[in-house]
Formats: sequence, C-alpha cells, structure tokens
Amino acid sequence: MSLPHAILTALLEKPSSGLELTRRFDKSIAYFWSATHQQIYRELGRLETEGYIRALPAEQPARGQKKSYEVLPAGRAELARWTAAAQDPKPQRDVLLLRLRAAAVVGTAGLEADLRRHLELHQRQLAEYEEIQQRDFPPGKDAPEDRLRHLVLRAGLDLETFWTQWLTHALEELGELPGTP
Repeated sequence: MSLPHAILTALLEKPSSGLELTRRFDKSIAYFWSATHQQIYRELGRLETEGYIRALPAEQPARGQKKSYEVLPAGRAELARWTAAAQDPKPQRDVLLLRLRAAAVVGTAGLEADLRRHLELHQRQLAEYEEIQQRDFPPGKDAPEDRLRHLVLRAGLDLETFWTQWLTHALEELGELPGTP
C-alpha cells in the first residue's frame, strides 16, 4: 500500500487540492509510482476518513470549490513509521525479458523492431531525466532534502542507462544469431 504514502509525501511537501496533487504527481512521483486521477481522489477520501489528512478551510465558501488538503500529525507519524519499516525488494517481472526467453523456442520474428522501439523509449526517458537533473540539481544544491530527491532521480538515470546499454547489447546479439537479418 504505497499510494497513500506517496500522497502523504506529496502533501507534506506542499498542501494541495486533488487536482494540484494529480498534476504534481504526474510531474514527479509518477516517474516511479503511477496512479490515476481516480485512485488519488479515492485515496484522499480514505486518508481523510482515517484522520491522516484534512481539508483546509475554504477562504470563501463557494459551491464546487476545490478542497486543499494538509497532513495531520497522525499522517506524518504514519509516513515516518512506513519510511522506517523494512521491506524486501520485489522480484523482477518484465514482459520483454519473458518474450526474449520465449523467442529462444519459437523464433525471433518481430523482436528486433520492438527492441529498437524499447531502446528509443529508454533513450528518450534518459534524456528527460538528464534534463531534470540539469535543471533541478545544479552544483551546490545540497540541502539534505535535495540530496535525497536527487538520489531518487539518480536511480531513474541509472536504470535508464542500464536499459539503453542492455538493449544495445541485445540488438547486437540478435544481429549475430543465425537466420536473423
């Protein structure tokens, strides 16, 4: 159940309405933890019911006005508990790797084009992460919270670097197999 913790994190960074939270989610947390607009709103309701967040009072009462939320002490305590708890890594599950394994038995038809497509996608994501790093983490930006956020970005950079290198190697291997163009 990490979505509630992702929402608590985002709200502690900045109290927000559901719409603002969804937009901020799309621009940051969604790189490593995705959620739909509906999931976020459903979770906001649950977090409010559990006493972890509250809707901020509106400056002027108005019908249809968006609610902004803030984290309550119980929500901060829950996030701190969850952050400190041990968790085992999840086993790797990747459809592309399974398809490569299956190609060993049924042949590689169509695989090269998809490997190239994956390579292009990972190259684009790597370029986006590099742009974010250059924009958001200039030399000297080393407050503790910045360093931790940069570590998260570094994970994305390292993963995309891995995938681009691995896919390049996979395409080279595929090209050397007998019967492939």
